[in-house]
Amino acid sequence: MGETMTTMTGTTEHTILPNGIQVLTEPMPQVRTAAVGIWIGAGSRYEEDRQAGISHFLEHMFFKGTHTRSALDIAQAADAIGAQLNAFTDREATVLYAKALAKHLPTVMDLTADMLLHSALDPEALERERQVILEEIKMYEDSPDELVQDIFAQTIWNGHPLGRPVIGSVETVQRLRREDFLAYQERRYRPNNIIVAVAGDVVHSAMVQLVADTLGGWQGATPPLTLDPPTARADITLRTKETEQVHLTLGTRGLPQADDARYVMAILDNILGGGMSSRLFQEIREKRGLVYTITSYHAAYREGGLFVIYGAMSPSAAPQVTTLILKEIERLKDGISEAELQRAQESYKGAVMLSLESTGSRMYKLARSQVYYGRQVTLDEILSRIDAVTAVQVAAMAQEVLVPERMAMAAIGPFRGDGRLAANLQEAFRAEGVVAV
Repeated sequence: MGETMTTMTGTTEHTILPNGIQVLTEPMPQVRTAAVGIWIGAGSRYEEDRQAGISHFLEHMFFKGTHTRSALDIAQAADAIGAQLNAFTDREATVLYAKALAKHLPTVMDLTADMLLHSALDPEALERERQVILEEIKMYEDSPDELVQDIFAQTIWNGHPLGRPVIGSVETVQRLRREDFLAYQERRYRPNNIIVAVAGDVVHSAMVQLVADTLGGWQGATPPLTLDPPTARADITLRTKETEQVHLTLGTRGLPQADDARYVMAILDNILGGGMSSRLFQEIREKRGLVYTITSYHAAYREGGLFVIYGAMSPSAAPQVTTLILKEIERLKDGISEAELQRAQESYKGAVMLSLESTGSRMYKLARSQVYYGRQVTLDEILSRIDAVTAVQVAAMAQEVLVPERMAMAAIGPFRGDGRLAANLQEAFRAEGVVAV
């Protein structure tokens, strides 16, 4: 057993308990509620290929009963204090979280700790939840705007764990057994792999004591992993689906989450496709009326990231939209005006500050800062780094990252029976110098 260690950054405090659990708090005196998140380093990238989807499946099972509480007991315990209890799984974490009146934090911690440590994994409940997840996969298949994002990740990061869908596949979900979940918990669900983040009407010392009382007796450690960075490859995937629109993604490698140039990338993203004044929106939707939706985003992880452009359009317009996107990318490399830069900076700063108005978003920022940077990145630091971005840096980032020969494409649409549509779409993509296998 080690010692409890506490540090402070601004108004946030950070304590490491003797068993390795990290506790982070940020007081928000203006509220009477609190958001608690238990962050586990157990996402889809840590799974074996044959067990893809196990992190997400296990997250579902937390709510299906413990050794002393049924699924109904869990739901009623949350409702009895007016708490919002939920969870999510992504590529690098599973998060069990709750929002409640601050006075109910002891009940929240008792409940969530029980779910985390004493999940019954009842065989009958497991089989019922397996069917639920299989239905979730089918629902996902019926959402081409979401599905195409995963197909793009699989296309550009083919073979790397970050390229796999978080939810897994029908085959892997059907294969998972109770002993698989127990073994996975043994590997990834250990106190040195846990962060408890709390924002709201909270006193740090009291929260540390609560976590110590409910999770402090938990022992064991997750061994360090060697994680290979993903390698982006230029490729094309076209998925045939009888949709009314073609759902199209174009993209390339991005930056890791902790890269110092992430603020330059954020401004580039804002200018190219980040809002109604962005170049893609103005050129392709407002000027030409070819799409309803056109946007861009940067997805960042520990060792890599993706810069992605997404649009949905009539099948006949897909080749033209592809050409226009690639032309806007090339035009961005020629530089941006100071007025455009300032507009993007103010837009991004506003989005950052507005996103931090709730206890949930503050809790989310607390944990992610610790996970990716090992420290708390303050709001003042973020704003100053945004202000420091120059027009020259944005153009240089575009020239370095947005290289047509390194770009990949994924699209979902009514390609069956219309070979010309698929051929024209690929030709439009390749015409700008894209090399695709």
